[in-house]
Amino acid sequence: MRLFIAILSACLLSVPAFASSRIKDMVDIEDVRDNHLVGYGLVVGLDGTGDSLRNSSFTNQSLNAMLEHFNVNTRDANLNTRNIAAVMVTATLPAFSSQGSRIDVTVSAIGDAGSLQGGTLIGTPLFDSHGRAWAVGQGTLTIGGFAATGDGASVTRGVPTSGRIANGALVENPFDGTGMDPWQEIANRTSLRLSLRNPDFTTARRMADVINAFMGGPAARATNPSTVELTRLASYNGDMIDLLSEIEQLRVQPDQVARIVIDENTGTIVMGENVRVSTVAIAQGNLTITVRESPVASQPAPFSDGQTAILPRTDLTVTEDITQLGVLDGGVSLSELVDGLNALGVTPRDMITILQSIKAAGALQAEIEVL
Repeated sequence: MRLFIAILSACLLSVPAFASSRIKDMVDIEDVRDNHLVGYGLVVGLDGTGDSLRNSSFTNQSLNAMLEHFNVNTRDANLNTRNIAAVMVTATLPAFSSQGSRIDVTVSAIGDAGSLQGGTLIGTPLFDSHGRAWAVGQGTLTIGGFAATGDGASVTRGVPTSGRIANGALVENPFDGTGMDPWQEIANRTSLRLSLRNPDFTTARRMADVINAFMGGPAARATNPSTVELTRLASYNGDMIDLLSEIEQLRVQPDQVARIVIDENTGTIVMGENVRVSTVAIAQGNLTITVRESPVASQPAPFSDGQTAILPRTDLTVTEDITQLGVLDGGVSLSELVDGLNALGVTPRDMITILQSIKAAGALQAEIEVL
């Protein structure tokens, strides 16, 4: 793990200080976003691993409603099948998906089904948060896990009650209620907003300056840390789509707050290049206490009335590692910080505690985020 931290630090430090990113990778464009869809449906064709209709009343009701749609009356019938399962279907509709295009769907059981292996999702409308249907999902599921059960044992790998259908939903209604092509609407705009995915005052200002330098005029203005307002100048020969396609390729050097991200569960530490430490002295050592029980038998004297007894014997050893007090000079960089801690023989989990202690002492100029 220590070697991993050293390699990661070296990779980060090998990137030039002037490294920049495309605006396309740093912002989201106003009104250009994905839509989350959800639907309720039935998976059929299961090999006895579906819902128990007696325990899952909603599955029974859905099955009856589906059969009635095909003029099959089963209201008074005692259905006892385990080849069907009630599921929730989720999908993400990309911005400006064309009518007739296909998207992937995820299918998850909500009843007591044991597995969806081999099942087929029947036509399921997919709705947005406003209750409007955008697509219809249907197809054969692909399951990443499996479950097998015998009389005396069972085995499960992955999650057999959840699967995916590649290109399993057909987009039916991608446009808004006005009937206008959204692309045409954006093309006719004279202004829109760019939303930074990582809000920062410096980055927003740099982005506006780069756009203005490219346009040769005041076409962009940073209104807050997360928003840059873009205006199509009258002198620009093209529509907003043309302007966006050119601006997306411009490069900006992003700035960010010095931050250390810690995952205590795995012992992972990620530090940004702007992390700085003031002058601080660090001593780290381990205290090990070893307790060893070695009971002995006490035998009575020959021809006596005594009895054999077990007497406890405990060996207690205390070992403390000999460590030196290390001093980190003020304003050290990320590489110097890592080298200094590694020189003290610090393990990743000990490093987490040390960083938190340095922060508590006020000597760490960075935010610590614990996952």
